[in-house]
Amino acid sequence: MPEFMGYDRAIVTFSPDGRLFQVEYAREAVKRGTTSLGIVFDGGVVLAAIRPLGELAIPNSGSDKVHQIDDHLGAAISGFLADGRVLVDIGRVKAQIYKLTYDEPLNVLGAVKEISDRMQLFTQFGGVRPFGVALLLAGIDEKGAQLYEIDPSSTFYSWKAQAIGRGATEAVKILKKGWKEKLSEDDAIRLAISALKSGEKGLKANEIELAVITPKAFKKWYGEEGARFLKKYF
Repeated sequence: MPEFMGYDRAIVTFSPDGRLFQVEYAREAVKRGTTSLGIVFDGGVVLAAIRPLGELAIPNSGSDKVHQIDDHLGAAISGFLADGRVLVDIGRVKAQIYKLTYDEPLNVLGAVKEISDRMQLFTQFGGVRPFGVALLLAGIDEKGAQLYEIDPSSTFYSWKAQAIGRGATEAVKILKKGWKEKLSEDDAIRLAISALKSGEKGLKANEIELAVITPKAFKKWYGEEGARFLKKYF
């Protein structure tokens, strides 16, 4: 019988060596998801993710991996898409409440804390499970372009470039080699595609969701339109 038998039955039970196995299992769910990544460039952030399409699937039909939260905020997810959708909706509501209350947009770190606080609650109470998803939340505020990773434990980290999901190990190698200060938007998109291709073999352009967040707008490409836009980067 395994040593941890019984300690993974409920999220509220620590193992003798201080581990929460349900959180670790949620991290494994993220590792099985397709690759998502984010890159900070000079003046904005690129978010990109892979969502394979079946021959009869309709693009943008509710299972997106890159989401807009506000005009200046977006998120890429990996893991259980339904869990990610719920957290994105929470972020959207919090952003609108903040704007209506204070007449200014919610800053990036504030959005990260709102979502991570909700995730943390689901590591504390019996009868629930942790969210089986990780997010790369990116945006622009008075501090400039920023990128954060939120993992299933609700811990968050700030990055210049990061990848999550099953191809993250290979993708991060490409990001480490290619990222530099004052990276241009064009080079950031090219680096993102290169990193995704290294993490997912046989990748097609129409399987990529890509968003660019700048002070002017949140712009997303996907499906056949995305394939036409990304053609020059392949």
